[in-house]
Amino acid sequence: MIVDTALGLCTAGVFAVDGADARQLGLRSEPMVKGHSERIAGFARDAAAEAGVAFADLDRIGVTVGPGSFTGLRVGLAFAQGLAAALGRPVVGISALDALAASAGEAPAVAALIDARRGQVYARFWRDGGPEGPAEALTLEAAAGRIERLGSGAVLVGSGAALFTGLAPDMILRLLDGPEPGALARLAAAADPAFARPTPLYLRAPDATPPTRLPGQARTPAP
Repeated sequence: MIVDTALGLCTAGVFAVDGADARQLGLRSEPMVKGHSERIAGFARDAAAEAGVAFADLDRIGVTVGPGSFTGLRVGLAFAQGLAAALGRPVVGISALDALAASAGEAPAVAALIDARRGQVYARFWRDGGPEGPAEALTLEAAAGRIERLGSGAVLVGSGAALFTGLAPDMILRLLDGPEPGALARLAAAADPAFARPTPLYLRAPDATPPTRLPGQARTPAP
């Protein structure tokens, strides 16, 4: 089973994977910005019912670990880990950027881009099927420079691709709200549970900050 709540989709699906072939057995996926916690369990139940399998029939669970929405990705991680613990099955974590790149299809170069707001994108770049470096949080200017170096025929995939529509007219844009479920299923099936840990991938500190004083505590006098 795959679980994805990190970006703009709420997805649960059951796939039979044989190498590069991921056969969809059951799927529930909807665009969603809020409300993942209320829907993901029902989506998983309905996807399993459509596939004609019980949860106990699952071999493993794959879940997106980010980067993405702080709340959304933690919802997916908590659900996937809870289900895996109840079933005694392995759970593997998959980068949302890697899954987006796997959704791009055949291309000489790929830029997986997630709109991180505040003038930034989360990005990872591939050439000839291999990554050029780790996932990064980049300014739009820095990302544009990296994209230009990818050259003609490159695919820009993800919500952040829309930020670079005028940059290179010969590039292909795939404005996905989240990874394609089949691509995520292939990565989850190939992942090694010993290394693909289901832990959050953060490329930037959360916007929220802890309070500087406890409730009822006196304010520190100004000097």
